Amino acid sequence: MATPLLTRVKSKLFVHSRRRSRNLLEGEFASVFHGRSLDYDDLRDYVPGDEVRDIDWKATARHTSPLVRRYVATRKQNLMLVIDTGRGMAAAARGGESKKSVAIVAAGLVGYLAQRHGDLVGLVRGDATNTVAHPMRGNEAHLERLLRAIDGATTLDGEQSNLTTQLQWIVRHVSRRLLLLIVADDVDLDPRLSDLLRRLHVQHEILWITVEDADPTSVDAARTTVDVADHYILPTLVRTSGRVKAAYAEAVAARVRANNTVLEVAGINHTRVGASDEVLTAVFALLERQRRASG
Repeated sequence: MATPLLTRVKSKLFVHSRRRSRNLLEGEFASVFHGRSLDYDDLRDYVPGDEVRDIDWKATARHTSPLVRRYVATRKQNLMLVIDTGRGMAAAARGGESKKSVAIVAAGLVGYLAQRHGDLVGLVRGDATNTVAHPMRGNEAHLERLLRAIDGATTLDGEQSNLTTQLQWIVRHVSRRLLLLIVADDVDLDPRLSDLLRRLHVQHEILWITVEDADPTSVDAARTTVDVADHYILPTLVRTSGRVKAAYAEAVAARVRANNTVLEVAGINHTRVGASDEVLTAVFALLERQRRASG
């Protein structure tokens, strides 16, 4: 029997992080929403970046090192996972695993944090021609079904990606306030997407994670490299050329700059990951930036 996908996600959280780091991650998630009702929960060690107003000075005096008050949400919120399941996400990520594997860890981690806080989690997935919505639920069995839906829908013979299709679906069909976690392929973002993102950002909290492509110019020359966009085999002599390597690196850097501009103009906090082992640190930093932006 296949290992549940959520079990793999939890292994990233529990095996590769300390208890203190997990507590900090949960605390960051709890404080993302504007106007969220919070109750005092417990104390934890101060870390650089914490609000001075959250320091418990009496407890600090007894403990001899700074302690801050930790709060938890007292009412449920809704998290919508918005996942690109176009065929580009079935290709290799920078770290060598499939991009959909990285997306599943990212979606599963944030979904698990939401579920731990009693929040509801749903999914909108799709490609350039098709959008599928899964309902909101608040249990681990449902989250596992969502992750398996992402896994099953992302194949090399699927349609091309176009997240604009899924975001337009949300604009048309979703009226209540949500936290949107968008996990996207590493493609050029249409500058016109800025208008759509600004409309969504007025109503929703948005976090954006881009899953980085493998570099075809760094793949071993003995291996066959195929562009999944059009199934074109990249000639070894071409992709291992020094001039091609330099041109590819320059094109990637330009795309990153252009995409960052699109997201930043729309006011969207974003990050890039190339391997599932990078997700935990990237999500923590993303939640921290979102908290600061919301404060």
